[in-house]
Amino acid sequence: MGGSKARLFDECGNSYLDTRNNVAHVGHQNPHVIQAVQKQIELLNTNTRYLHPNAVQLAKRLSDLLPDSLNKVFFVNSGSEANDLAIRLARAKTKSKNMICLDHAYHGHTLGTLEVSPYKYTSLEFDMDFNKDIGDHVMKVPCPDTFRGEHRGDSASHDYAKYVVQACDEFRDRGENVCAFIMEGGMSVAGVILPPPNYLKTCVQAVRSAGGVYIADEVQTGLGRLGTDCFWAFQYGGNDNLVPDIVTIGKPFGNGMPLAAVITTEDISDAFNKMGVEYFNTFGGNPVCTAAGLAVLDEIVRMDLPTNASVVGSYMMNKFRQLNLECCKNVAIGDIRGMGLFIGVELVRSIESLEPATVETSYICTILKEKFKILTSIDGPFENVIVIKPPMVFAKGDVDIFVSAFLQACESISEVELSLTTRTPT
Repeated sequence: MGGSKARLFDECGNSYLDTRNNVAHVGHQNPHVIQAVQKQIELLNTNTRYLHPNAVQLAKRLSDLLPDSLNKVFFVNSGSEANDLAIRLARAKTKSKNMICLDHAYHGHTLGTLEVSPYKYTSLEFDMDFNKDIGDHVMKVPCPDTFRGEHRGDSASHDYAKYVVQACDEFRDRGENVCAFIMEGGMSVAGVILPPPNYLKTCVQAVRSAGGVYIADEVQTGLGRLGTDCFWAFQYGGNDNLVPDIVTIGKPFGNGMPLAAVITTEDISDAFNKMGVEYFNTFGGNPVCTAAGLAVLDEIVRMDLPTNASVVGSYMMNKFRQLNLECCKNVAIGDIRGMGLFIGVELVRSIESLEPATVETSYICTILKEKFKILTSIDGPFENVIVIKPPMVFAKGDVDIFVSAFLQACESISEVELSLTTRTPT
């Protein structure tokens, strides 16, 4: 019913620590965002047929945060819309619909984005065979998971990138070029997967050589979530000089207001314009939502949130690494990974076997919510990764509360019969 910073309050007045909500980027009910929205809605909110200064200013400030060539901005309402439009832009530029995506990826719920979201198509909700039902214009390559995946050593970057190279070769063998390679800079529903160093460089080089473009999906991880070294996740792993052809942002951009964007080059924008179909979005970039977006960018700078992400994120990862779970039944921390305030804690039943602690993770999530009033999220192919992506105002004191409760929840596993528990929805 209410919120403040990294806290949410229910109808009974209970306070919950929120470790999972990357929508409230600058904190729940941020006063500056509230005031900006209130001020603008008192003046005007209308459709985007009428150009408003807020949209112009926000487009300029957003493009200034990206490499110089990314200077054309389209405003939309959600990350799904942004990625769907990004695919349309790529098709206009390349005159192809051949896509390369990663296993376990999620890019949205539209028909266009579902095609490149294997996370959805391998679920019981759809019960579909990815390769047969999607068509041969989409190629799925392995997720670059260096903990549980096929390739885990020093050569993992090369070994995973070769699948993208092979996909490009396969399209060319058919006499076709590639449309786009789309990738989340940090893969959230895959269980917090950040690619090994130089993986992206090799992939993008192959894609561009095959006539395609690179779409950087920053919906989950953009705007400083990875800390001071990576304002955008596509910069992670030594990719400072890598410039995407298209960038999408969504969830955190409006701090809860429906605001997202696609940023691309003049060349791609011109190719799309020449298609002759005018792009119009009734509410995308309306005066009120763009006021919220401007306030979010203000707050990121004012509170230096990338630095907070680096400091608090490192503190949290170290606190988890220091935990001793030897006395806990059937649960151990297999891996702690991520950067900034984008962290994954993968739980296993045994360090030796790496058997996923799926039931145990669900139980821990339930106990954290019911007993300790802490909200957590579970993801990964085996649903055994606690995904931590809280509001960027998360503090060291919040970390201490969270990690202490996590340890107590793990220790309580020996007291229950897990076969009688049900799956925790997150």
